[in-house]
Amino acid sequence: PIVAEPLPEKPLILVVDDSLTVRRASQRLLERHGYSVTLARDGIEALDRLSECTPVAVLLDIEMPRMDGFELLATLRADPRLSTLPVLMITSRIADRHRERAQQLGVLAYLGKPFDEGALLTSLAGLRGGTQLAA
Repeated sequence: PIVAEPLPEKPLILVVDDSLTVRRASQRLLERHGYSVTLARDGIEALDRLSECTPVAVLLDIEMPRMDGFELLATLRADPRLSTLPVLMITSRIADRHRERAQQLGVLAYLGKPFDEGALLTSLAGLRGGTQLAA
């Protein structure tokens, strides 16, 4: 008998950015490429989302109200449950000092805005063992 393989769950990505435009554009891109997406406006909201679910990765802006990207990243790294969660910074802050601080905190990738969709998808594909879902 032929047994149908269950469809794998779509990998969940958390997009954290105070810009509605960036959140929506990121969500559309990721969903087109087979991801499910949850959104947060800042670090505080992101922590709420992370208490409900564990995504395969976080796309994170630096400049946000209440809790910025660096504060959130440091909080994640200090949390045993989330310390290894892959984080990709997507920011207009492209100075070396910002990039170096992000790398010290353990980001997977550091992309400037507007981000290169190919570079983002390649970084995420690496998390999936190199397999990329069909567009």
